[in-house]
Order: sequence, then C-alpha cells, then structure tokens
Amino acid sequence: MYRSLTIAAAVALFAVPAFAEGSCSKAPASQFQPTSALKAKLEKSGMKVRRIKVENGCYEVYGITASGERTVAAYNARTFEKVSNAEAGEN
Repeated sequence: MYRSLTIAAAVALFAVPAFAEGSCSKAPASQFQPTSALKAKLEKSGMKVRRIKVENGCYEVYGITASGERTVAAYNARTFEKVSNAEAGEN
C-alpha cells in the first residue's frame, strides 16, 4: 500500500509541469511587446487576425484559423506565451 502511494505521488509530482499553463503578464504595460508583432507572428502561422484586445496583461486575439474556423486565443502580452484560457485577461 505504501509503495503504491509513493509511486502515485511521484507520478503526480512529475505530471504537474506537463499541465502547466501560461498566465497573463504582471509587468507594466510599458514592457508589453507590440500587438503588431503578435499579429505578424500569428499571420505567418496561417491565422487571419480580426482583432486584438488588451486585458489585464494578456492579448486576446480574435481570428480565423488556416482551416477557416473562428477562434479566440489569449497570449501573455510580454512573452507571447499562449494562455490556455482564452478569457484569461478578464479574470
């Protein structure tokens, strides 16, 4: 029993970083990268960017994917790291 709990705890400890998600920036707005740079990066990957909103350290991007689907995604405004929750900046 003790061995099973030890193994389960070890697996959980190593699985946590795999499920880690980005978060919005806590830096001042003066340290944010320009929205034009994010737009260029996304358009290079095939997305057609319709609108970018700034909300609490995140860029919320509304666009159309390369396959033609509407999408909403959030990115850290300083690092452009994708945030798993598209509405992250609204919290």
